[in-house]
Amino acid sequence: MRATVRSVNTGALSPVPGLRRGSAIRKQPQPRIEVRRPGPRHDGLGSGVVGDEIGSRKHHGGDTKAVYAFAGEELDRWAADLGRALPDGVFGENLTTRGLAVDDALVGETWRVGAALLEVCGPRIPCGTFAAHMGEAQWIRRFAARGRTGAYLAVREAGVIERGDPIEVVERPGHDVTVPMVFRALMGDRDLSRQVLAAEVLWAEEHEWLAARR
Repeated sequence: MRATVRSVNTGALSPVPGLRRGSAIRKQPQPRIEVRRPGPRHDGLGSGVVGDEIGSRKHHGGDTKAVYAFAGEELDRWAADLGRALPDGVFGENLTTRGLAVDDALVGETWRVGAALLEVCGPRIPCGTFAAHMGEAQWIRRFAARGRTGAYLAVREAGVIERGDPIEVVERPGHDVTVPMVFRALMGDRDLSRQVLAAEVLWAEEHEWLAARR
């Protein structure tokens, strides 16, 4: 199956039950989005997606979390497990993909998506906002246990992405460090932490954070 964009999604700040501050985690499908290199988290342009708002700029946005991609097939599996409809964008993803093994991606590989060039940076870490938004018992534990988190992406070349655009894996690096491996390292697996650090695949901020946890 050819890899394509199943939907492109943006969100606006809105209340989340149980949280004091609003969140834009619930994204809505759009005909197209424009991606760009984001500004600093504090300048109001932290997202790499034009028009996509961010509730917590401390943990979201910036170069390494400019765009979030999640496999549509994985979203459909969660819908079956939970016994309820999960529309594209409900996990907070900007790109819902079809036919792309997002969670098999190597850190540092690049994708041509529509007119944009994106680089895989690492996993999504489930948080309290995600749990409150989903309203499912033990959601963080369950999502983490599956370990297929989708991938955060950096914007290498700005451009417009439309629903149905092809996704091409342009280049894969020579190492074997996948997004799920980095997720398990960040969650405390010391053996994988050593492997990830030795491969030097993370951006400086993430590399230093992981090194400090060893």
